[in-house]
Amino acid sequence: MRGNTLRKILVAMIIFAPVFSYTGCKKQAKCGCGKDVLFSLAGTSANIYFNDTGSLMYFQTVGDLYSTYNFCNPSEMFPNLADAKSGDVLQVSGHVYWDCNYVYQASNSAYQSYYKIYDVQVTDLSLNLYGKNKPVSGTQLNSATPQN
Repeated sequence: MRGNTLRKILVAMIIFAPVFSYTGCKKQAKCGCGKDVLFSLAGTSANIYFNDTGSLMYFQTVGDLYSTYNFCNPSEMFPNLADAKSGDVLQVSGHVYWDCNYVYQASNSAYQSYYKIYDVQVTDLSLNLYGKNKPVSGTQLNSATPQN
């Protein structure tokens, strides 16, 4: 009799264990520009790529070949690239969001990909003048610095 009662309790525990261990659904981050901010970039070095009209603009951060960042505001930032050419390294600042196409494709795939695609609301683009011996913000060049 005792063994029969233990079996019934064990079966009941197996049936009710998933009910008590379920913690609920996690909120999925919204995708697209202006939705849930994943993280922010502040003066991050990146290779900027764009076409002649500025309708297509994206970048990859230096050292991270597995992430692509699409501009949310290409028409607003294109005039800042008058002195730059496609592929130049610039300093980028802005807020990063999930790209909707990436989220939809990743959710329908059984495999996890290391390649990620983001959208960025860029707030600032500036030249990366490190080591180029050029004046920054109107400062004079040091005449004692050897010229290459």
